[in-house]
Amino acid sequence: MAHFLETTHPLVFSGKKRNDRDDDDGDTMVAKKSALAVSEVDPAAALASIRHEFGEHGGVNMSIEASATFTVMEPDTMRRMFAGELGPDNDFFVYSRHFNPTVLNLSRQMAALEGTQAAYCTSSGMSAISSVILQLCSSGGHVVASSTLYGGTHALLTHFLPRTSNITTSFVDITDHGAVADAIVEGRTQVLYFESVANPTLTMADIPELSRMAHEKGVTVVVDNTFAPMVLSPAKLGADVVVHSISKFISGGADIIAGAVCGSEKLVKGMMDLRGGSLMLLGPTMNAKVAFELSERIPHLGLRMKEHSRRAHVYAERMRELGMKVIYPGLEAHPQHKLAKGMVNRDYGYGGLLSLDMGTEEKANKLMTYLQNATQFGFMAVSLGYYETLMSCSGSSTSSELDPSQKAAAGISPGLVRMSVGYVGTLEQKWSQFEKAFLRM
Repeated sequence: MAHFLETTHPLVFSGKKRNDRDDDDGDTMVAKKSALAVSEVDPAAALASIRHEFGEHGGVNMSIEASATFTVMEPDTMRRMFAGELGPDNDFFVYSRHFNPTVLNLSRQMAALEGTQAAYCTSSGMSAISSVILQLCSSGGHVVASSTLYGGTHALLTHFLPRTSNITTSFVDITDHGAVADAIVEGRTQVLYFESVANPTLTMADIPELSRMAHEKGVTVVVDNTFAPMVLSPAKLGADVVVHSISKFISGGADIIAGAVCGSEKLVKGMMDLRGGSLMLLGPTMNAKVAFELSERIPHLGLRMKEHSRRAHVYAERMRELGMKVIYPGLEAHPQHKLAKGMVNRDYGYGGLLSLDMGTEEKANKLMTYLQNATQFGFMAVSLGYYETLMSCSGSSTSSELDPSQKAAAGISPGLVRMSVGYVGTLEQKWSQFEKAFLRM
């Protein structure tokens, strides 16, 4: 059996050695809460404080548990597992759509990263988002959401959920707190949903104030933190649930599709309920081999995010000096810079994304063509968080699900270029490539 070192941090589930006969007498290693409050813990320190899972034969990396199903020593054990008496919290597994040891380890890492009691990792970011909404909202339910969201999320809330589940959404400017308060219907609205850093306008949400407003009316706050892992900790700032597309910065390699739900133990267990859990019954199961790959990348996420942020900030400053219309939360000219400064975790900067408003799609495409094909500054591609710089014209790509009026309401101009700043090469080398392309225009 794989073994582990356990230290002090709230985990998804406490670790306990398996014993079919008497689950209370096993070799118990129970996770203890850190002496520091979550709000005082650096995400990197929190990650370093969770238990280290070793391999089957003592390898420094955990083994991959690729089994779909798991055996038991006694017939009654299976009955007890399906009755909920035994489970992954005491090292009992029945089927990998329920829980898998390798995926569970990644979930512990995600819970530590976001400072939540629990987490569950899924096959994609969209599966994490849709599962959370379907768990928290019933038929006839109501969501209040930011008008500036990733196009897939916007389409889910605008078209799919009303058609299939009778769940409707009111979209608002998330920076207009009066509009948010007016949109919440007490007793009917179940979820307030927004992105910590809006895609692609990089608008910063006031997570503490929005959480306070929602909680006063009994509404659950769900925040997509895909753009700012390590940089922002929404749960620390008041959010109830944090969702991620792990495919982006957390993966870092543009080679994996995955997602995560981070929240209370009650929420995660509810989503995994045999009879009514959205994750259990919809089955967006993560492959154990994918979970292993991701768990090996999270330990150096902090280092990567610092460099993404450092370069994005330097480039944003220099682009501004060139007279370009640049959007970056770290710039003092950003509308929510002061707010961002008060929310970000120390030493991680303001994130690895910046946006350039070129005015027209034609000018945006011209710039990207020079940057990719003439100077090799980056790649024209969707997604983000890669070690190379990725850029796309948002209105005609990742926000194309929005109609023209919705794009206008979201502040997405036709020439808005979203740029995920990479860290390959030297900073000066890559800046020289950008400058050459700009001058050619």
